[in-house]
Amino acid sequence: MTKLGLTIKAAAVAVALFSGTGLTAAQNVTISVWAGGTGPNDNYRVDAIDIAADILEREYAIRGKELSIAVEKKTYPTWDDFKQALTLAAEAGNAPDIVVTGHEDIAPWSQSGLIVPVENYLNLDAWPINDMYENLIKISSYGGVLYGLPQDAESRPLFFWKPHMKAIGYSDADLDALPSKVQSGEYTLANVIEDAKKMQDKGVVKPGYGFYPRPNNGPDYWQFYTSFGGVMEEGGKLVLDKAAMQRFYQFFVDAVAAGVTRKNHIGTPNDQWFAEVASGKAGIWHGGTWHYARYVNQEGLTDFFGNVAFSLIPAGEEGKANTLTHPLVYLLTKNKSEENAGIAAELIKIASEPRINALHAIKSAHLGITKQEANVDLYSSDRWAREATERLLPYANAMPNNSDFGTYWNAMWKGLESAWTGQKAPGQAVQDLETELKSSLGEAIVVR
Repeated sequence: MTKLGLTIKAAAVAVALFSGTGLTAAQNVTISVWAGGTGPNDNYRVDAIDIAADILEREYAIRGKELSIAVEKKTYPTWDDFKQALTLAAEAGNAPDIVVTGHEDIAPWSQSGLIVPVENYLNLDAWPINDMYENLIKISSYGGVLYGLPQDAESRPLFFWKPHMKAIGYSDADLDALPSKVQSGEYTLANVIEDAKKMQDKGVVKPGYGFYPRPNNGPDYWQFYTSFGGVMEEGGKLVLDKAAMQRFYQFFVDAVAAGVTRKNHIGTPNDQWFAEVASGKAGIWHGGTWHYARYVNQEGLTDFFGNVAFSLIPAGEEGKANTLTHPLVYLLTKNKSEENAGIAAELIKIASEPRINALHAIKSAHLGITKQEANVDLYSSDRWAREATERLLPYANAMPNNSDFGTYWNAMWKGLESAWTGQKAPGQAVQDLETELKSSLGEAIVVR
């Protein structure tokens, strides 16, 4: 169906909902929403649907229709628990109406029939959809079809503990200039290891704490592949750039060899890691923009900007400075009635309005999804949201919406872990990665 046809169909669904042709005169509807990867700072991922339900009920009342929406909410702190619960519910025919998940799930879930396009129910030319950032709309689509609406945006910077940087010779002016030097390629990943080693030699951090990476698998690590010139997808096909992958693996091997990163760092408990990076026990680390909320709200970092500088992930050899955005998206599942799907679609559209989404963005330290969100006082007055948006988002890339990417991702991480821990040399790890991907993906991946 063409975009025009889908827009007409969406408009017809909206008219039916508001005119009551799709509903009885008085209707009680239960809408369920589940969100993965959601902690105490992220409650508006589901609470925004409550707010939207109240608004929609009031709109119906003004039109002379009676609609009562009960919102059932579930949040899952870990992605594994969320995916397992959703899989079991879908198999039993009890999937929630709305799911909040990473955009990389769109490709496999659309192919499996778990989700339906939001554009079947919404007018894409209507506000606030027409005000959403174009790159977020693209990330929320698959095969030219809009399957979801972005729930948030974020980036994944490199963080520096300012007092430790000053201890090795950086001035306030140097630290102010550091993000620009990273962006231009003047400050590289090689400098990260050098500065981390200087901090340890100076005694301001313990051995193994100079460069303190994320302690588990995550999208963050694709940034380092990009830093060394790697490409994840091109022309609809996944890409393994062997030279870039080997340089990426070698960087972490070099960090271990220099003593600035522990060989057994992977598997460090998350709570321990957050407490250490937010208290100055680590010198340089990488994480997400949303970590700001945890540092300030849970870890007691009262003077974030006085203690922490942040930048893009620096370039390596033959690469560029970059960051990765990993938007979560609102998706509609297939196994509910058309009435429920139409109402659920209206709810996620309302929940995406700037003032409502800003509640989530600021409480959870995420970034906005619409241009007008920058004009909401809550958002515009927040220094972190303002600076992170300006410094990071223009240089952000995203993982591809490709149904085979999960296979690539798991194999990449296994190879990195084997090199990091010394089980394999980087070259051998990449060779084994190539063999595995050729076997599992065949022509779906280009190796070069």
